[in-house]
Amino acid sequence: MVREFSRNDDFKDQLMFESLSDRLSGVFDKLTGRGALSENDVNEAMREIRRALIEADVALPIVRSFTDKVRSRAVGAEVVKSVTPGQMVVKIVHDQLVEMLGAEAQPIDLNAPAPVAIMMVGLQGSGKTTTTAKIARRMTQRDKRKVLMASLDTRRPAAQEQLKVLGEQNEIDTLPIIEGQGPVEIANRAMSAAKLGGYDVVMLDTAGRIHIDEPLMVEMADVKSAAQPHEILLVADSLTGQDAVNLAKNFDERVGITGIALTRMDGDGRGGAALSMQAVTGKPVKLIGTGEKSDALEDFHPKRIADRILGMGDIVSLVEKAAEAIDAEQAAKMAKKMQKGHFDLDDLAEQLKQMEKLGGMSGMMGMLPGVGKMKKQIEAANIDDKMFKRQVAIIQSMTPTERSKPELLKASRKKRIAAGSGVQVAEVNKLLKMHRQMADMMKKMGKGKGMLGKLMGGMGGGMPNVDPKQLEEMAKSGQLPGGMDLPKGLPGGLGGAGLPPGMPGLPGLGGPKMPGLPGMGKGKKR
Repeated sequence: MVREFSRNDDFKDQLMFESLSDRLSGVFDKLTGRGALSENDVNEAMREIRRALIEADVALPIVRSFTDKVRSRAVGAEVVKSVTPGQMVVKIVHDQLVEMLGAEAQPIDLNAPAPVAIMMVGLQGSGKTTTTAKIARRMTQRDKRKVLMASLDTRRPAAQEQLKVLGEQNEIDTLPIIEGQGPVEIANRAMSAAKLGGYDVVMLDTAGRIHIDEPLMVEMADVKSAAQPHEILLVADSLTGQDAVNLAKNFDERVGITGIALTRMDGDGRGGAALSMQAVTGKPVKLIGTGEKSDALEDFHPKRIADRILGMGDIVSLVEKAAEAIDAEQAAKMAKKMQKGHFDLDDLAEQLKQMEKLGGMSGMMGMLPGVGKMKKQIEAANIDDKMFKRQVAIIQSMTPTERSKPELLKASRKKRIAAGSGVQVAEVNKLLKMHRQMADMMKKMGKGKGMLGKLMGGMGGGMPNVDPKQLEEMAKSGQLPGGMDLPKGLPGGLGGAGLPPGMPGLPGLGGPKMPGLPGMGKGKKR
């Protein structure tokens, strides 16, 4: 039976590389299960890897170069002398993947006199305007820069209005629209306005076409000479595969791009564009769009992407995501309550909302090491991210007194709550059972018996002192191979990922057998 994927499907952060990840996992399972490897074993594995990469739509010259490099190292002395030759081959493939993806992450360079002009180029429909707003929002909120956005697209109907609306939604200034002005005039006006207004960054959203043509390239060159941009970012749709790579080559030859932003990386494409873009064009992928929301933008980290592809998880990104998504004050308050052993239904609702912010259970699990091999158990556990919304709805249907004193909830009240939240009474009972188990766990940990008690005792609550860069260094030095030896921060829940203590995890999700969420059924499909 063909399985259909949706945006809310399990492992949504890995959808693009899922089939490649599955294929490579199968190859490595065969290799790591053997005590010694012959040259024939390595050659057979290389054939499988080559086939997997071609199916993932990676450019053929890149596939040849990749497999040749891996083969030359895999049949060399370093693997033969290795105690675990299978694991050594996995490491070689990982290192080669990182090299193919671009070795080090290269963020947008703002190291230039203000206002720094960033010119966005690309074909129509690739997501230029949306990506422009996402980058501007990120710089405003994360980097604390004053950003001005200007639309140079005078051809597409309502293109300038679209950027204006996005600016209003995200509280970012946009250049006032003056009818009849051409792209070069708008670019000059934007730079002048930015200098007078004391802006740090100017985002120039240029026009696109359905395909590359001479007038488009001439217009790009004119805007470039007028604005003198410090960065020229090509926005390409990752679902177009090798077309995106060819597009990048053409734009680079004519305009001279400094980096690439790949959109729709949350889709179910095969990932060929992301895998071969750097190797073919020589230009780094700087950003990836992972959804339609204005905050769905990530830096492109080659090592972390390689870790995800090989099923090693991406703990560093998960910690960064947690640091951005979780309110430190709220986490500190909750930590203090938990230290006293208090955990009411309001606290549970807060936990569920925080889990949603982190991409739901599937989003978090997609970043945890080894979870890829547990997909069948997870599917059997019937984990659905919509479940969080249903649970929050149940809690919101209660009165404040009922939320603080769940023991008041007898049959008549449960019926009312079920009717108010549009669920069966059985769902309300399951939620209350889950809350009871979590509250019992909090009481034990609040007394210092568990890990959370020790963790909070050392920290005084709030966000843990986990530096993502430090984690990355640990990974490089081998202390955290692929994120396997994790700082234990999630008691009884997800086995630790350095997440704040305000995120205790859902009991019953630890362990390789994935017994399902307590109080949420035994994992049987409906």
